[in-house]
Amino acid sequence: MVNAIYVWGIARALGGRVMLRIEDHDRIRCRPEFESALIEELEWLGFEPDEGSNPLHRQSDHTSSYEQALATLRDRGHVFACSCSRKAIGGERYGGTCRARGLEAGPGRGLRVEFDDGTESFDDLLLGPMRQTPSVQCGDLLLKDRDGHWTYQFAVTVDDRLHGIDLVIRGTDLLASTGRQIKLARMLGRGDPPQFLHHPLILKPGGEKLSKASGDSGVRDLRRAGFSAPDVIGCAAAAVGLLENPRPLAAADVPALFQ
Repeated sequence: MVNAIYVWGIARALGGRVMLRIEDHDRIRCRPEFESALIEELEWLGFEPDEGSNPLHRQSDHTSSYEQALATLRDRGHVFACSCSRKAIGGERYGGTCRARGLEAGPGRGLRVEFDDGTESFDDLLLGPMRQTPSVQCGDLLLKDRDGHWTYQFAVTVDDRLHGIDLVIRGTDLLASTGRQIKLARMLGRGDPPQFLHHPLILKPGGEKLSKASGDSGVRDLRRAGFSAPDVIGCAAAAVGLLENPRPLAAADVPALFQ
């Protein structure tokens, strides 16, 4: 909800366009009913992509693009197979266990790209100057997991380049992903990376993110409870400080928050 406010509000304020991309890279967790619910909620709220709801850009329809990008990295000698499970790694950072093992790619093995020790600098449009060292944060980046699914980090980097995305707007929970995506995009041949803006999230009193899996209310729940679309937008905008107090706010009025 907050992401829609920032994406549509800033895009309209800057005269930009909004693309609806379904990031269904994980074929186990993604289901058609989830996609339908997302589209229906955006339409009810009044946030319509500039291309309309169709055609949608689904990652599951663009396997050939990811294969081509993978071939580019392989040709440059950066890709290796990895048999390590998430449990074996024990955290977010991969320590390079399989980098020199020369494993053959195949079932039960993921694919990673080697990262050097370079630092990535970028200016977040909301948070200011940032410096990240991907090799320290995440180590060699996973491109394809052991079940054969493309990873989020790889798929969105390829998509942003192919679609010509020049401004990525997302929550602060993904701030740490930015340096590694800029580095990966350069390795794939992208010159200038997109600009990035990471916005605040609505958090629980204890600081945790809201989650439907934890029983937190979503747009559909609020709609069923009798809230109007402007009610929902206004409450979300106030929760992250875009409004001083909650008040009904139509989608058409959201760009004024960023002007």
